Amino acid sequence: MKKIQMVDLKSQYKDIKEEVNQSIQEILENSTFINGPQVHSFQKNLEKYLGVKHVIPCANGTDALQIAMMGLGLKPGDEVITADFTFAATVEVIGLLQLTPVLVDVDPKTFNISVEAIKKAITPKTKAIVPVHLFGQVADMEEILKIAEEHNLYVIEDNAQGIGGSYTFSDGKKVKTGAMGHVSATSFFPSKNLGCYGDGGAIFTNDDELAHIIRGIVNHGMYERYHHDVIGVNSRLDSIQAAVLNVKLPQLDSYNTRRRSAANQYSEALKNHPNVITPVIQGDDDSHVFHQYTLRIVNADRNGLMAHLQSKEIPCAIYYPIPLHKQKAYLDSRYKEADFPVTNQLVQEVLSLPMHSELEPDQIKFITDEIKSFLG
Repeated sequence: MKKIQMVDLKSQYKDIKEEVNQSIQEILENSTFINGPQVHSFQKNLEKYLGVKHVIPCANGTDALQIAMMGLGLKPGDEVITADFTFAATVEVIGLLQLTPVLVDVDPKTFNISVEAIKKAITPKTKAIVPVHLFGQVADMEEILKIAEEHNLYVIEDNAQGIGGSYTFSDGKKVKTGAMGHVSATSFFPSKNLGCYGDGGAIFTNDDELAHIIRGIVNHGMYERYHHDVIGVNSRLDSIQAAVLNVKLPQLDSYNTRRRSAANQYSEALKNHPNVITPVIQGDDDSHVFHQYTLRIVNADRNGLMAHLQSKEIPCAIYYPIPLHKQKAYLDSRYKEADFPVTNQLVQEVLSLPMHSELEPDQIKFITDEIKSFLG
């Protein structure tokens, strides 16, 4: 059995090595490092894949979220509702823009933002909702979009962990994650399901006017060189990263299928264990792309299990150990512990296992056998 990795980027690279190397070599020889043809090609290919009108590449996923909010014209003091149980980048950009973050609890099964909690949090100052497709499970977008329409709110999808997934609406219509909100943001960090070999991100929208604004924002507010029409930033996807992504994009569905297969093997091995709650797939199979495979360890020593696995050279992690409402940077007297019962419970129970497209059955068996051995 080969060494178990939390994310095995080296093995993934070996399968596409020749094509990646050739693409990067062309850039080196042509010296088209910024806004080269690879960037424009990737943009068009991703638009086609997602079924979205506009993809605007940028430097990273956090920038993508910030630029999306800038493009919508949100103003200091505007309230933005998002999940308490997620990575800090989602709320970080809200604070950077002097908007008011409104953190709400999540669903105990999907770990995604609670629709009922959203409804309770809306005030006259609310301007946007940011659902996060956490761990690769698509959020309840039909209900979220209904709430947004009823209250005239923007929906900003945080698709950093969900790219390649789909949501099936009640009328049978199926739409890719990132193509449902007014605007969406994603990350191409190397460990993502579609990852580059450095930092990278993108913003998606079907709104022509919003896309035009965002294209200016990512390039210092310029549409014409040295003419600064809007306040912008410097956030561009470089050509080498675009070349890597162009090679990987045709493989994305295969990568996600293999992740789902690994997840099914994990869940089959651990089903019915009294101390383990395996991930729920809410919707069709392709509604979850398993960016992470995250268990809940109940009525057992989660931290002890983690230490045991690590002693067996099985990497694992806790995503996320501290709720955002308890983070020093985001403490606020508005938040009451009674408002976050699910999040406060999840941070004591969640444990993420190795998850990537190169996992092998013998590795999964070894991992699950060790979990059952420790838990008894």
